[in-house]
Amino acid sequence: MNEQEQPYCGVVAVIGAPNAGKSTLVNQLVGQKVAITSAKAQTTRARLMGIALDGPVQMILVDTPGIFAPKRRLDRAMVSAAWEGTTEADAVLLVVDPVKQRRHELEPLLTALKERPERKLLALNKVDIAAKEPLLALAQDLGSKVEFDEIFFISAKTGDGVAGLKQHLAGQMPPGLWHYPEDQVSDASERLLAAEITREQLYQQLHEELPYDSAVRPESYTERRDGSVEIRQQIVIARESQRPIVLGKGGQRIKAIGEAARKELSELLGRKVHLFLHVKVDERWADDKEIFEEIGLDWGQ
Repeated sequence: MNEQEQPYCGVVAVIGAPNAGKSTLVNQLVGQKVAITSAKAQTTRARLMGIALDGPVQMILVDTPGIFAPKRRLDRAMVSAAWEGTTEADAVLLVVDPVKQRRHELEPLLTALKERPERKLLALNKVDIAAKEPLLALAQDLGSKVEFDEIFFISAKTGDGVAGLKQHLAGQMPPGLWHYPEDQVSDASERLLAAEITREQLYQQLHEELPYDSAVRPESYTERRDGSVEIRQQIVIARESQRPIVLGKGGQRIKAIGEAARKELSELLGRKVHLFLHVKVDERWADDKEIFEEIGLDWGQ
């Protein structure tokens, strides 16, 4: 940013039904990976932020967990985190998947959004695979239910339309000093980001074999004298029967998960990473206060 320029800084809450593409969009807006993505719904748990720059403007993107009907304590904490992410935002961006829609989860969201005072924007995602006529009809339908300032047609995956959305968001941010240094892209600690990246690999490599009931706990994060970092993590699963799924034959699966996560972490951190993983079975991990706090969620729901 030019020192003579007036700085602008504001908060954008990114909300939507599970799997709408919010994390992928945040990564596109930031210009690098800050939030994990997965074909599984509800992979975002904490209110991880991305920090996007556009000239003199800094946008703090609150990437909220998908809002859905909560059943368990973990679910309730995630939904609470999503709504907290919209408070005091300068703009609320609703991301909708026009292909799956998930109307049962989208409708309550529209009802709640209708009454909120923030500037509201709608991004219809996945235009690269959606048919044009139904897309326009959906835009008209949603626009009749909530007063959106603008409606954008984008593909978070390909980046199509994202530059225009980013420019518009930048124009909505109020004058103010930047909250973060120019080179910071997320508020997540390296320790938490490392756990999230391992969790993403867990989902990507095990697909439907491993249910949503798993967590990655950061155990230690140690700087070595040679400039590399040693990271130890615990993969927590709910049942003993899931252990062989995570380990794989002769430990090959956990080795592949660790190798992929280590490679990505080395690239992100710009240095050598030594990653050590082990598996623990804890049937009640989703009711464990300590684990909640470690993954950035509020226990008191």
